[in-house]
Amino acid sequence: MNSRVKKLIFDIFNHGVFVIATLIVILPLLLVLLSSFKTPGQIALGNHLSFPSPFTLENYKEVFEKGNVLVGAKNSFLLVIGTVVVNVILSSMVAYSLSRFEFKLKKVYFLFFSLAMLVPGFIAEITRFGIIGKLGLYDTLFAPMIIYISTDILQIYVYKQFIDQIPYSLDESARMDGCSYFTIYWKIIFPLILPATATLIILKSVDILNDMYTPYLYMPSAENVTLTTMLMNYVGRSGSWAKLSAAIVLVMLPTIVMYLIFKKKILSGIVAGAVKE
Repeated sequence: MNSRVKKLIFDIFNHGVFVIATLIVILPLLLVLLSSFKTPGQIALGNHLSFPSPFTLENYKEVFEKGNVLVGAKNSFLLVIGTVVVNVILSSMVAYSLSRFEFKLKKVYFLFFSLAMLVPGFIAEITRFGIIGKLGLYDTLFAPMIIYISTDILQIYVYKQFIDQIPYSLDESARMDGCSYFTIYWKIIFPLILPATATLIILKSVDILNDMYTPYLYMPSAENVTLTTMLMNYVGRSGSWAKLSAAIVLVMLPTIVMYLIFKKKILSGIVAGAVKE
């Protein structure tokens, strides 16, 4: 078997795997999207991948009226904004300290960060639940916000990797000009790690928008629902696959839009952090 035949077989296999993987991802989304525009009668006829005829928006109208969508969207975006702002500031500051300064027990702190990443979250859930209750934060937006902020150790490693690539001579020049360490961090280091910041903000936002477990456990009341818990509650009330599909589309929409807008920044931020000059 010559090299040209081997290459042809490899290309066919490669494209085949790609097509199969794409269909596995796309077909369920397409099924949900098409079903959201159908009537219950059309759903009952089968052939779920057929185009809706007639085309209807009644499912979306009912979800908006009965599904508490606007409250869920408001709470979800408040969680995202509050979490990512605090997360970016704290993570970048800690990474800056670990990258630029030598101090006692530095390796010990680093070890604790590593262990925190390895410990499964459910092991600390009982203790965490008790602490949230003692602080009086149960069933408030602050409960999941604190959890999201305190459990994202990976951001520190990502920021440290970026800061390690920034020449230390910039810090020394700034110190000679009389800049404080905070000024160096805020005016020199932070602008240079904006690619990492953009990537981490997007990934963290998507993670929060898709999380159902934490909001459902710590914010059970109707006024504190998020988009994902709204969907979970609506599943129990809706007896129609068409209406449930409309609810799923509305929950997925912010994540899809965010990815389509910022996908280049996600990829560039990941690649930039992996390349050393």
